[in-house]
Amino acid sequence: MSDRPQLSVFLADDNLLVREGVRALISSEEDLVVVGVAGDYEGLVEGATAAHPDVVVTDIRMPPDFQSEGIEAAQLVRKRHPGTGIVVLSQFDDPEYAIALLAEGAAGYAYLLKDRVADGDRLSRAIREVATGGSMIDPEIVTAMMSPVRESGSLSKADEDLLQQVAEGRPVKAIAASRRTTAEAVNDAIEALFLELARSASAGQESALRRLRLLQKAIVDREEQGETLSRLLPSGLADKLRADRSAVDRTERLVVTVLMSDVRGYSAIAEVSDPTILAGQLNEHRRAMNEAVHAEEGTVMQYVGDAVMAVFGAPFAMTDHADRALRAAAAMHANQVELNERWKAVGLPAFGLGIGLSTGEVAAALLGSDDRVEYTVVGDTVNLSQRLQDLARPAGTTVIAGATLDAMTDRPAAEGYELLGDVQVKGRRTPVSACRIVHVAEETLP
Repeated sequence: MSDRPQLSVFLADDNLLVREGVRALISSEEDLVVVGVAGDYEGLVEGATAAHPDVVVTDIRMPPDFQSEGIEAAQLVRKRHPGTGIVVLSQFDDPEYAIALLAEGAAGYAYLLKDRVADGDRLSRAIREVATGGSMIDPEIVTAMMSPVRESGSLSKADEDLLQQVAEGRPVKAIAASRRTTAEAVNDAIEALFLELARSASAGQESALRRLRLLQKAIVDREEQGETLSRLLPSGLADKLRADRSAVDRTERLVVTVLMSDVRGYSAIAEVSDPTILAGQLNEHRRAMNEAVHAEEGTVMQYVGDAVMAVFGAPFAMTDHADRALRAAAAMHANQVELNERWKAVGLPAFGLGIGLSTGEVAAALLGSDDRVEYTVVGDTVNLSQRLQDLARPAGTTVIAGATLDAMTDRPAAEGYELLGDVQVKGRRTPVSACRIVHVAEETLP
């Protein structure tokens, strides 16, 4: 039995014999299952839209016009179900087809020659690669792009290796890692090499260089898209979506610890502060809070003014989420003390923190509208962390729910916290047990 997660594949080819042969290849792999087949554009669009497969494997030219129906249909399916992997099979070895695909965005696309899919595990590797957002180009396509350039005979071994990696569609960062240098240095080396080759290029070489340049742009665009995704989504979620595209449509039940922090007296500080200076302070504060959360592998979910909401145990489950959350809270208080000392030296007001921790079940999902979504956790556990944060006074303290204390595998010593007993918090009909932990000495408070 394979340890790999099972991937669903929709197959499209107008040639019955080819289709069944490819189906047999795919079905021979334990982790791959064919969930539907089609022989034309309409069948591919309707079938794959309904089946919502992990990967579409399609011929380029199919009825009704035998032009590029396979690619167009697969791209339409991908538009309806973002992230669907696409493997294009073709009997044409013109590299322009591969470049055209990659120019649309390389992530999740592969281009293979039909007469080579039975070679080793080429097809199954391509399916697995695009299912996780990767890309793959048939080695023969790489050869077709490289051959005219190699004919010049002027390439050093290092240059040959660099161009080979570019033609294979390898990310710039991966090339940099293999050469033990930076991504910027790799980009500079590629540009310098292209310019050198272009100076003495024949017509054939010019065509090859143009293709390689297009491919290089596609690779860079892919990496930039990935980095943008990472910046727009909470830490860890971008990686999860690239590895598990169905997560975008799925609501998960998870047991987590939610952390909510707030700056005490922020409104009073804002009333007397220059807005641009205050914005700089707030940015430094958030950076310091992020560092503390990320150090414990937590996820910063959102900022609301001066408040920070983080969760431990989502998007990736963890058994010690309560311990990590409390350590992060302590580090957040410590980081803020350091900031306050620096701000005091230049005459800026200090921030005092109150933090609440709550542990329990939540629903984690991407919520929103067609033009804006956000990853969030929903449930009483979230609301309770907010209410406990209100009780975290004076500044420099953290109030944690009894459920959080019970969930810890490394509980603080009894003298390290003050039991508050059952407290009534706003918005709840029943009291909740809680305790207070003082992290910051009074003389350091604002």
